[in-house]
Amino acid sequence: MGILRLLRAASLACLLLNSPAFGDRGDNNLTDGHFRLLQLVNPQVPKQPAINTDFPDPAIFQDKDKKWYAFATSGNNKHIQVATAIDPMGSWTMIDKEPLPRAGNWTTGGKNTWAPDVRIVGNGTYVMYYSGELAKDPRFHCLGAATSSSILGPYNPIDEPLACHLDSGGVIDPSGFLDTATGKRYVVYKIDGNSIGHGGECNNAVKPLVSTPIMLQEVGPDGVTKIGGPVKILDREDRDGPLVEAPNLVRAKDGSYAILFSSHCFSTTLYNVNYAVATDVKGPYKRPASPLVQTGDFNLTSPGGATADADAGVVAFHARCPQGRQGRCMFVGEFGVIGKDVIINGS
Repeated sequence: MGILRLLRAASLACLLLNSPAFGDRGDNNLTDGHFRLLQLVNPQVPKQPAINTDFPDPAIFQDKDKKWYAFATSGNNKHIQVATAIDPMGSWTMIDKEPLPRAGNWTTGGKNTWAPDVRIVGNGTYVMYYSGELAKDPRFHCLGAATSSSILGPYNPIDEPLACHLDSGGVIDPSGFLDTATGKRYVVYKIDGNSIGHGGECNNAVKPLVSTPIMLQEVGPDGVTKIGGPVKILDREDRDGPLVEAPNLVRAKDGSYAILFSSHCFSTTLYNVNYAVATDVKGPYKRPASPLVQTGDFNLTSPGGATADADAGVVAFHARCPQGRQGRCMFVGEFGVIGKDVIINGS
């Protein structure tokens, strides 16, 4: 389902052709027609938030009834926050409900649960992935999963975490992905290496810096049974500062893959929304020279934690709430996919 309108085609093409990500900000190796770059196509990302309260790490999902839902990190006295909208570019309403009453016996209880992501699997079951704080060592989070027959829950956690990687720092920021080309399901997540770093910004700015790889784990049709082991598809580079995190995979209509992620520390103005592209879900992923969205773009400060619906052309992310208020508010924008030539996805 596309939301771009043909009547915008001329102005949209002009915007894309003049976009920094299409030209000098991009990696020349990415101009091959086989690659497709992800790029915001609406220059007017709202200066005011779609959700005007602390709602970090938002994940958007369109349900079978066509309503939109957004889930976010714990806050406002909820383990997991949830909001809904008829149109993702319109008004969002917070729902006073706890979708994840229990985060699992292996967690500290749910009050420090991060970055939820909801998917629906083939039998109609909803699966929520989340980062749960580990009871036996609260320094670390692990990848949890819970299931429900309803989009709003209650979600019931499976007995054990899907991944922990405790020797490497734990796991955060899971996101589900269905590869429509193969029918295979995956969960992508970050190994939270900076949790065992040596200090500085996000605990990983003092050398030697610790790796913070993005991992891809295949799962079965139920979304929770692991198939094989995880594969590293991305990692921090010097230009990323202390980390990469918040991965989210999408597949373009031409069959290429794009992974959204964030670089730098969320508490600094260097935090951003970045991306990389590949022709295979397992990579290799190539990225441009500069981020997709960074502080100053669209009057935003510290944008990050993006998730997208490729079919609908919608992306949601958080940035610092305006007017100096505390917290990270949710913003919503439209995106399209471009390559060597301008491509407009949608109708």
